[in-house]
Amino acid sequence: MEGSLNKYKKIRVLMAMSGGVDSSVVAKLLVDQGYEVVGIFLHFWKENLKSEENSENKCCSIEALMDARRVCEKIGIPLYTLNFSKIFKKQVVDNFLDEYKKGRTPNPCVRCNKLVKIGFLIEQAKKMGFNFVATGHYIKSKVKSQKSKVKYKLYKAKDENKDQSYFLWTFNQDELKYLLFPLGNYTKPQVRQSAKKFELPVAEKKESQEICFISEKSHNEFLKRHLKFKIGKIKTLDNKIIGEHNGLPLYTIGQRKGVEIGGIGPFYVAKKDYKTNTLYVVNDNNDPALFSDQLIVNNINWISGQTPKFPFHCQAVIRYHHPAVECVISNLKNKENNLLVKFAQPQRAVTSGQSIVFYNNNEMLGGGVIFSL
Repeated sequence: MEGSLNKYKKIRVLMAMSGGVDSSVVAKLLVDQGYEVVGIFLHFWKENLKSEENSENKCCSIEALMDARRVCEKIGIPLYTLNFSKIFKKQVVDNFLDEYKKGRTPNPCVRCNKLVKIGFLIEQAKKMGFNFVATGHYIKSKVKSQKSKVKYKLYKAKDENKDQSYFLWTFNQDELKYLLFPLGNYTKPQVRQSAKKFELPVAEKKESQEICFISEKSHNEFLKRHLKFKIGKIKTLDNKIIGEHNGLPLYTIGQRKGVEIGGIGPFYVAKKDYKTNTLYVVNDNNDPALFSDQLIVNNINWISGQTPKFPFHCQAVIRYHHPAVECVISNLKNKENNLLVKFAQPQRAVTSGQSIVFYNNNEMLGGGVIFSL
């Protein structure tokens, strides 16, 4: 839901403060619109490494907390903290490692938003008597009345470069009625300008886009610390052995960097066979083996709460910032309620474990998890 609700007095909003410019601007906008705003800073799990600096979770570092505190003091709202480390470890970190063990490439941010950062926060907010939870995500939310029923719909943000709808496909109608996304009609430059106008201390702060609980830029070092790997053969698709891999979970379909084979190449990951512990590669970036014209999806959620009639035509996005492609969704009618998605054009590097999100132009319809090709 977006826009002002200031015709109602004393509507209480729990504002998720990250210490970044987006949530800081949202907090100020809500205060100016007449809401009773309380800031909340969430502490997540962090890895215990020898270096204290490397042990910090990027989403809830000491610096982030201090920035959130300064912003709240500036705009005149209280700031409290909640410790979500246990649920974060269980639902996000443990799942992240378990998915890699199974040969899939997960979306930790999707799961975190649903089960921790937003989903669990909604539960706590309701217990504390708040009417809404607000976040600094770039996504539009609108209320539609249909035959006396209120429906909540989600749309891509105005800023295409910052749109975060891909990470929010898991939410349902009961959750959306508690959520405010005020940045849906803002661009990032407009948010920066607002932060300067409001004289917020984080106006020039840079943002981090890496996985928050991993200290390195690459997640492979984290995986190496927590999983055991088995060295195996690297083969071409005609079964010619050309090298050794360091453990299948360290590779992703379509990956080039890290596939190092004695000065020859380049090579691209085409397939991972966990039964034989074999990594299959191709040496052409456009090799047909890297492309898929269909996939099977599970764990499906439709934002409206209603399953569409199949076959269903829409657009699909197979990874964050990937262009949407026309597709047809069919019901496989199995016990798992899996769906078959066929693309109008073959898609490169479709990866199991990643989210596939469905759209009707700018409206996000829902999504699921890529199960297999």
